[in-house]
Parts: sequence; C-alpha cells; structure tokens
Amino acid sequence: MLTIAIDAMGGDHAPKSEVEGAIQAAREQFARVILVGQEPVLRAEMRKHPGSAGLPIEIHHASEFITMEDSAAKAVRTKKDSSIRVACRLVRDGIAQGVVSAGNTGAVMATAKMVLGMARGVDRPALAMALPTGTGQPVVVVDVGANVDCSPEMLAQFAVMGEIYSRLIFHTSRPRVGLLSIGEEEHKGNELTRAVSPLLRGLPINYLGNVEGRDIFTGMADVIICDGFVGNVVLKVSEGLVDVFKIMLKESLQANLTRQLGSLLSAGAFAEFKKKLDYSEYGGAPLLGLKGVAIICHGRSNANAIKNAVRVAAEFSQGRVSEKIEAELDNPAVLS
Repeated sequence: MLTIAIDAMGGDHAPKSEVEGAIQAAREQFARVILVGQEPVLRAEMRKHPGSAGLPIEIHHASEFITMEDSAAKAVRTKKDSSIRVACRLVRDGIAQGVVSAGNTGAVMATAKMVLGMARGVDRPALAMALPTGTGQPVVVVDVGANVDCSPEMLAQFAVMGEIYSRLIFHTSRPRVGLLSIGEEEHKGNELTRAVSPLLRGLPINYLGNVEGRDIFTGMADVIICDGFVGNVVLKVSEGLVDVFKIMLKESLQANLTRQLGSLLSAGAFAEFKKKLDYSEYGGAPLLGLKGVAIICHGRSNANAIKNAVRVAAEFSQGRVSEKIEAELDNPAVLS
C-alpha cells in the first residue's frame, strides 16, 4: 500500500474534513495516510473517531499552517514549518508518494514547485480538473488556474500532460485533445490560440482543433486546453451552474411529484444525478509537471473529496504519471 501525506490544516473545514477523509481512505485501503499538522489538534480530532484505531494513519507534527488569507509568496518564505511544506518534504524524501491539500492554492502550488521541483521539459506546472460530460467519460481541462498568462509553448506542454493524464487515469485509449476557443475555425480566437494551433498539430496526439465552451460537457473531447485565466472562469462557472441545477431540480421534483412511489423513485434518481455532478467524487486537481504527485482540492472540500483525492494521488503514483510526463516532454522529438 502506498503512503499519501495530507495537509491537515489547510482547508476551510480543517482538520475535520481532512481527518474524516483520511479515515475513509484508510478504511477503503486506498493508501496509508500521514496527517500533517499541529499534533495536539489532530490527536484531539482523531479521538472523535474511536472506531479508527488500528487503521494505517499516523500524525506528523508541523508547528505552522498557511491560511486562506495569507499572502502565498510571503507565507512560503516565512512559514518554513507549515503543514503543506512539511507534507511536500515527506514526498521529496520518499516517505510518502503523494501530497493532498485543500489549502491556499497559490501557496500549495508555490511550495510544491519549490520542494518537489519541476519535471524536465516543463516550463510551468498546470492544474488539471476532471469535469463530468454527457457521455459519462470525464473531460480533463488544463489549465484551471495555475498560470493566468501562458505562451504557446506552455499550452503545447499542457496538451501532452493532459493527454497522458486522461490515458493513464481514465483509461482513454486515444484521448481527443481540443483547444478552447471562440469558434471551431482555426483563424478564430486570440493571438495565443492562433499561435499554438500549428504546435498542437505537430504533436503526436489526437488533436481535434478548436472546441467551443458549449463542447466542454458534451464529451466531444477528452482533454481541453486553455490558459489558466480562461480555465479558472470555466471551473467557477461550472461549479455555480451545478449548484443552481441541483436546487432547481430538487424544487421541481418536490413541487410536481406527489405520489409516494414516484417520490421515492425520483429521490433515487436525484441522488444519482447529484453524485455525477459532485466535485468531491473527482478528488481534486492534480498539479501536472512536478517531480512528484500533488493534488489540490477545493478549499471547502468535505471528507468525501479528501478521500477521493487520496485515491487519485495513489493512482497517480501507481501509474507513474509524473515520470511519464517528464519522459515524454524531455523527448526532443515531441516539442521540437
């Protein structure tokens, strides 16, 4: 069983969600877990779960933690014993095979990049998020917020990294890669999308060309690439729409279905619908392009999200995704 380190002090609901998620992950045998944070706080939280005794969970003390309000750059420089920094060190030193954090995204990215290092051939790490589609096969969107400004070369690297992610984690035999733009025609878009198109056509990937925003959830593409500014807007709009859809559907079912049997059946269908759209089922966003495995979760992540992030981190390590990204991008023939 692999070992995954959890930054247990970072999220909005820390350490409650982190501890509960660790217990669930250990029970389902996804991995051994190291909870990193202030030991007295974590032990007090663990005591609330007496049934967890005997699970492969240990606590590693870190005296500091980075809050959501902290300046990422300043916190990384000054809080040298923060929970995320200690967790990343455990990965760097081979004690853990991956790190999971729902903490300050900027601080997590900066710390992971500094402690774990960058893979050869990668200019900047990118956040990859799996989103649900109508086909049931998730679409991987890269980048969803790590890099607001990107060069054409960076987007080409994102395409290769996203293609490997889709192939190894979601078992897509030949992932279809699209470039997010404002029209299907190659001449449409901005300077960046027009400049990257020739690079993408020269890559050894199944490149579709431009795709539009309406194509994200249809399953037309398995991987969609964009700069982090556009990708983060896509992510936040998607989260907002999911919340609205769930509320509207629930209200509609309650208003129109009066028969008890119909209500029971609709409740089951609604639960299945919510599960398909639930961000917590996808286990956070991997930070691609590092010399190691780092999964960044939403700040408001619940225990289910943390549990699934541990699962994804273990799958990344088992699939040697980071090593394969480095090997492919380090090949001069790929991005020449």
